[in-house]
Amino acid sequence: MRALVTGAGGFVGSHVVRVLAERGFEVVAFDRGASAGGSAAAASGVQPPLAELAKLVAGDVLDSGCVQDAMTDCEVVFHLAAVYSYARRDAALMQAVNVDGTRVVMKAAARCRVRRVVHTSSCSSCGPVRGRAATERDLPSDADLAIPYKRTKLAGEQLALAAAANGLEVVVVNPTVPVGPGDLRPTPTGKMVADVALGRTAGYLAGSMLNVVSVEDVAAGHLRALEHGRSGERYLLGGENLSIREIFALIATAAGRRAPRIGVPWSAAYAAARVADAALRPLHREPRMLLLDEVRSGRVPHLFDDAKARSELGYVSRPAAEALAVAARSALAQAQTG
Repeated sequence: MRALVTGAGGFVGSHVVRVLAERGFEVVAFDRGASAGGSAAAASGVQPPLAELAKLVAGDVLDSGCVQDAMTDCEVVFHLAAVYSYARRDAALMQAVNVDGTRVVMKAAARCRVRRVVHTSSCSSCGPVRGRAATERDLPSDADLAIPYKRTKLAGEQLALAAAANGLEVVVVNPTVPVGPGDLRPTPTGKMVADVALGRTAGYLAGSMLNVVSVEDVAAGHLRALEHGRSGERYLLGGENLSIREIFALIATAAGRRAPRIGVPWSAAYAAARVADAALRPLHREPRMLLLDEVRSGRVPHLFDDAKARSELGYVSRPAAEALAVAARSALAQAQTG
């Protein structure tokens, strides 16, 4: 079976390419930076370069002609091309790629009459919800939708679900917080792991929680969604709900460091982020740490329940401690190689 993967050079995308290649798919790897050198995961030594796993097609997901040409003769599409950022400077790019790019892909898939599309959204389109773990039945709050990343991921997902309502076979997957090897650009999550593993983090956001999952399990979940998902449905692909304190301790232990011990209340972190943002805004800069939207995002614990994917897709995930240890060691290895 021939499969197109958009965003194939990214963190999750490169792992999806590997899973598909291992299962015997003929993979077309579509990415703006596609090259014989391959992917983030390949650069970290965890898998072969993309060129050894797939046919490379360099192109922009906003170029409808390029997307349709790459999709020709593909039976299935995995749409992962997206921008994951909390930086204010990336707001327009997130609107373009996460929303307009999704519109381009869905229209091309309808024209090419592909058998099925797996659209990669985010847990941020399902919550978080105060007081309990969010499920696929939930939506983000108005406060969360003020954050460009969350707003654009929900808007892109809604386009995918609208395509499903119009007859295109589309399954949506909503990864929680993937960690693991190959997050080299890095994503905000990869930066968090690296900062703790390299001893650049002194404290943690008290009361904050995340659902952590191995990127390899998320990639395998994409294939499960292709094979077993119901069109027009969304499926959280998660792992374990842990406090930020626990997450940082697991990363630090794997990196051979002392865990951050200073618990910072959200109100204090938010006040500091506002001050830093105001000080740097006239210079058209943003803080390296304490990005305002990222701190805003941490006000409500990010708890998620992925029971639907486990029961309907047969989705499984490894312990979060194992995933975080692999991610920490990968961050250390990358720092040593430059």
